[in-house]
Amino acid sequence: MKTNQRISLFIIAKNEERHIAKCILSAKNLVSEVIVVDSCSTDKTALICRDLGAQVFSRPFDGFANQKNFALSKVSCPWALNLDADETLTPELAEEIARTAGNSPFDGFYIPFSNYFLGKKMRFSGLNKETHLRLVRTDKASYSGGLVHEGLEVRGPVGRLKNPINHYSYDTIETYFRKFNHYTTLAARQMYQNGKRFSLIGTVIRPPFEFAKRYLLKLGFLDGVRGLLWASFSTFYVFVKYMKLWYLKQEIGK
Repeated sequence: MKTNQRISLFIIAKNEERHIAKCILSAKNLVSEVIVVDSCSTDKTALICRDLGAQVFSRPFDGFANQKNFALSKVSCPWALNLDADETLTPELAEEIARTAGNSPFDGFYIPFSNYFLGKKMRFSGLNKETHLRLVRTDKASYSGGLVHEGLEVRGPVGRLKNPINHYSYDTIETYFRKFNHYTTLAARQMYQNGKRFSLIGTVIRPPFEFAKRYLLKLGFLDGVRGLLWASFSTFYVFVKYMKLWYLKQEIGK
């Protein structure tokens, strides 16, 4: 696998010793360097990354956009590829990137996603048509946003690749709820910073529509029990996020 352009892989991570080796190895034959920004992990994440030849930088987490901009600042190659620790390149995607990056009029590429939940690919539930901007010319890219929902922006034309990134989001229900607590807290803080305030009526009305959207409109029922779980958990996520927004106001008002 050869490309005329050097490519860096960059990852932000915390306590990802179970996944990060698979992530790095999936891009090993494609990239020239691996940059990992570790948010003060307490497991073997940093050691595993260094053993695989990655450059590891320790940085306390202060938001996804800030972490990824810091990682991007450490990239030395003309092209930068971003993966999360629980994501891998398919071999077909690695070959496609190698062919495309060397001779392209684009400054970035959207890449489709294959999402796995509890060990199985989700074919519906709103997870089957995801694409994300993940491959960019380093000098044309930057992240914006706050604690959550960072956005990658490219100053130039953007294309699309055909082959997917595999995303192994939650391999157990316990893993889901460990991340659930962290992300709902960040989401509530972000909403508060953005001036959004709690509404009892909105919090009561919103969850039924959220469930109907994911389970019925987005055909989650065709994903079987996993589709039911995904719709239910996602609905509960919305409810808890808004209740944490309410509680945050109570705490600040003390």
